[in-house]
Amino acid sequence: MRFMFVGDSMTIGRAGDYTWRYRMWQHLESVLPGRYEIVGPRTELYDTAADAPRSHAYADPAFPAPARRHLAGWGEGWLHMAPVVGEAVATTRTDVLLVSLGLIDLGFYTDSDQTAENVHAFVAAARSANPHVKAVLLPVIPNVRAESDGPFAADCHRFNVLLAKAVADLDTAASPLLLATIPESYDIHTDTYDGTHPGPTGEHKLAAAFADAMHQAWGIGAAYGSAHGAGVTAGA
Repeated sequence: MRFMFVGDSMTIGRAGDYTWRYRMWQHLESVLPGRYEIVGPRTELYDTAADAPRSHAYADPAFPAPARRHLAGWGEGWLHMAPVVGEAVATTRTDVLLVSLGLIDLGFYTDSDQTAENVHAFVAAARSANPHVKAVLLPVIPNVRAESDGPFAADCHRFNVLLAKAVADLDTAASPLLLATIPESYDIHTDTYDGTHPGPTGEHKLAAAFADAMHQAWGIGAAYGSAHGAGVTAGA
């Protein structure tokens, strides 16, 4: 089973981060050893000094190179991924997409309705490459801008409603879609390093959102907590 991570800055991570991708790799290693592959056209972290995705300085240098693969970019959203996901899925023969997008779109590029249109385009493009591709989509998670910008917070909420509707409308038996659940315990003051980007505890919680959705709906793997123990959200 081939998994591809798709996301923005919260998924690609910056130099020195573990990333929630790393946490998900650890989970897959524990529940699907030898029965999965992480795929994608990119492997880098974002280098803030160079303002470009050039770093390979993961917090754990033992993170295997093949497991670092992804389709994520700092400042990229549904708008940017919809045109490229088809080729990425075709080239890597992706079976499951784990997608965390939307915050960048709403913050800089498109409103909630336009962003939802790009969700539809993304799904269509992925299915054109693999008619049986599965996808787990994460809503826009809590962030610091939404705490102080009422209109932006409202647009995030509206998009999450539209995303849930898109998942319900586009879900098929041949190519199932899931909406992951944002953990109720997710706290931008303790689970992020700047109010938006996840720190170690946030990384675990995002990985758990995807892992639990797949286990509950599709029977893939195991629940995140059962595989890692009660302390998975306590730190690195």
